[in-house]
Amino acid sequence: MKTIKLLFVALLAVAMTACVEDKVYEGPNTIEAVSINPDAPTSFDEVVVTAKVSGLLNVTKAVLRYSINDDFVEEINMTGDGKTFTATIPAQEDGDKVNFSVIITNEAGYTSTVDKDYTVGDKPSDFTKLVINEVFGAGNDNEKYLELYNNGEDPIKLKGVVIRKDEADNVWVGEEGEVIMGHGYFCIVGAKGVLGEGGSGPNPRPMTKGLSAKKNVLMEVYDPNGNLVTKFQRGIKGDEGWGNGSSYNGLSYTENKKTWSRCPNGSGNFMIAEKSLGAKNPDSGEEDLTIVQ
Repeated sequence: MKTIKLLFVALLAVAMTACVEDKVYEGPNTIEAVSINPDAPTSFDEVVVTAKVSGLLNVTKAVLRYSINDDFVEEINMTGDGKTFTATIPAQEDGDKVNFSVIITNEAGYTSTVDKDYTVGDKPSDFTKLVINEVFGAGNDNEKYLELYNNGEDPIKLKGVVIRKDEADNVWVGEEGEVIMGHGYFCIVGAKGVLGEGGSGPNPRPMTKGLSAKKNVLMEVYDPNGNLVTKFQRGIKGDEGWGNGSSYNGLSYTENKKTWSRCPNGSGNFMIAEKSLGAKNPDSGEEDLTIVQ
């Protein structure tokens, strides 16, 4: 009987120890680290939030809650494998402050929270990378176009960029939201206010004046500070002004039914070439001695 009592006491002690051990490990999981990618978001970037979690209990729910400039926006369910969880915050406006919380709940109902924030910051637009890349002045007004190209890696915001014709008229001014991405094209299709079709992405507003394929013409692009950054020039301004001259370099202004395109793309001289609206120009073309390079 004494032996049985001793055995019972020993078993009871083991059971109590097990219960104590269970309670020791019952608690919230630990969020070891929270990171964002990219680590310096711009207004063009979605932001992927990643949380690393550890603990003995299974995670039953992981959410990402975020606000923009202190205004609550959304709570998103995060996806993961039990140890790593991710969710994506949509791109926000330049200068916005984003506050977010990662909230982890485990099977025992305990929660863990980590709060973070970041501020959206765009790089200044490098307008020295902006060039007129292709000009087409033949056909009807809805077919005429001027193509811009970004030789840089980073986006260029076109708000405040001015396209001027013949030293006098502003024929197009960039508006909020109009952007040309790195090594991208921005095609202004249409002239005299007539909207055209084609180009790369949504077709922007047309130019307010015409564009000729058989006269002397000057198309200039100015950055928002009024600095000339790129131009296309055929011939020179004569006594009769632009759009009325007859010849340059001893050559008459015959109609070019193709395009004037930078060959090679983005950096070469303007050459007579086939249309490549919104796409890479050919590497070579036909020389035109009426173009001022």
